[in-house]
Amino acid sequence: MKVLNNDLKTSTFKGIYVLSGDDEFLKNSYKKRLKAAIVGEDQMNFTYFEGKGTDADAVIEFANTLPFFSQYRCILIEGSQWFKSGNDKFLNYISDKPDSTKIIFVENDLDKRSKLYKKIKELGYIAELNHPTNDELINWSGNIINKSGKKITVSNMNLFIARVGNDMERLKSELDKLISFTLDKDIIEEEDIKAITSISLTNRIFELVKSITNNKIQDALDIYEDLVALKEPPLKIMILITRQFNQLLQIKELIAAGFNEKDIISNMKLNPYVVKNLMRQARGFDMAMLLSYVKNAIELEEAIKQGNINDKLALEMLMLTR
Repeated sequence: MKVLNNDLKTSTFKGIYVLSGDDEFLKNSYKKRLKAAIVGEDQMNFTYFEGKGTDADAVIEFANTLPFFSQYRCILIEGSQWFKSGNDKFLNYISDKPDSTKIIFVENDLDKRSKLYKKIKELGYIAELNHPTNDELINWSGNIINKSGKKITVSNMNLFIARVGNDMERLKSELDKLISFTLDKDIIEEEDIKAITSISLTNRIFELVKSITNNKIQDALDIYEDLVALKEPPLKIMILITRQFNQLLQIKELIAAGFNEKDIISNMKLNPYVVKNLMRQARGFDMAMLLSYVKNAIELEEAIKQGNINDKLALEMLMLTR
């Protein structure tokens, strides 16, 4: 991140950049900023390739062409999968690439053992842009609110992030809504956050798990159907359910070991509001019950992956855990 920011400030660019990681907002942000810094709005010296079918010969041909009335050419390549499947032609070429051509890769999956990864790490720059910590999100969101001329307490900022989640693209969208909603106010308050923000997938999963463990079958199915209607993949829902049961088990173990709320927040690196809710929920279980839920959730998740059971039946079976 520091290298990327320095390059953007000084306009001294590496030959090749690779933007990877699980934070789509950060990847998109740095992709746009790098392109703008290298060639601006100049489309004549820019080209774009996408997908695993990207033709290495076409990339090399454009890279070898001198820039037209400009200092640089820029190539943006997204989702090539070359860092998994390999591309010997491009690998053998990059050492001879003209310095006037800058290449930006945006990739989801990288094999750090691959020859291409190692070569670009040597010659260029690879940035892993993953979801920030809760403290980083607070600072980032707080800066946006401060620039709008408003104020918010740390407690209410934690509430905001707990409701919205840690996806920065979604956070930015919800921040814009919140700032517009409080146009005539200097201070953003709890009721403003609850009135305008959309509840995140994580919060919906929390409510779903709560319904499962309280044996409220219809409530759980209703929440599940809502999530499916919102295009959430059924397997992803089950994976998140399994993750929450694991978190509840971890918190139960930490409470038993004498950890207080502050210690648990530090240990698990979760949002304070999330930890508070999970602690409240964990206290309603004994250890054996939580272990049963975790075991069954893992087994049912695997059964869905293998096609041995459909997702709705898996959810109903999980409710039978006792």
